[in-house]
Amino acid sequence: MKRTVISLTIALIAIAAQAKTLIAYYSYTNNVHDIVSELTSQIEADVVRIEPAEKGLDYAANYYELGSALISAIRNNPDDAKSYPAIDPVDVNLADYDTIIIGAPLWWSNMAAPLQTFLFENGAAMAGKNIGLIVSSASSGISGVESDAKRLIPDGNFLSPSLWIRSSQTSNAATMIESWLKTIGYDAISDTENIRIEQNNEKKYTVFSISGAMMAKNVLSLQNLDKGIYIVNRKKLYVK
Repeated sequence: MKRTVISLTIALIAIAAQAKTLIAYYSYTNNVHDIVSELTSQIEADVVRIEPAEKGLDYAANYYELGSALISAIRNNPDDAKSYPAIDPVDVNLADYDTIIIGAPLWWSNMAAPLQTFLFENGAAMAGKNIGLIVSSASSGISGVESDAKRLIPDGNFLSPSLWIRSSQTSNAATMIESWLKTIGYDAISDTENIRIEQNNEKKYTVFSISGAMMAKNVLSLQNLDKGIYIVNRKKLYVK
């Protein structure tokens, strides 16, 4: 049976190496550190821990007075680099990674200030990358942290939903992380074995968005796909 290779519309990019994931996190009480430790037992990833440049500060003193002041400074002038507390240099090449998972504590309904500094300085380099967000908090909702992440990484491809682990749930993090990775389709987005799409009368394709949402099932043609990156039969496809 005659087969016609779809050219021009669909381009193949051969990549031998596995897609790389970076986990970037800040942890004052070590709740997020424990969550990240569990996460790295379930996926392969490089890890960077963000550290404030000024050491020995007690962010929790006087009902988190210092932490609250840092968050207020950012809220008042979020576009000014001087609003963000200094952090230690981070030696990481973000171009090496397809997916970045942010591990964030919640401070006064916002993302912890030192982690905001890291994203303020590096968010532009995360454009087009898959961004996963894991938030730890005592009780408050995480919408403010999500808003901070999207403000600081305006062109990121955010994986939905974010994972919210309350402090009281940290001991159950393994199960929650496992379920979250399945929900966001992590296995699919971390697979870089790209395929040449060939159209014939027998082959059918199931198409997912890069975040794992099913877009089409058992279709014979892929010629109508818009420009972007898709998961086709669980392989990554670049459409130019």
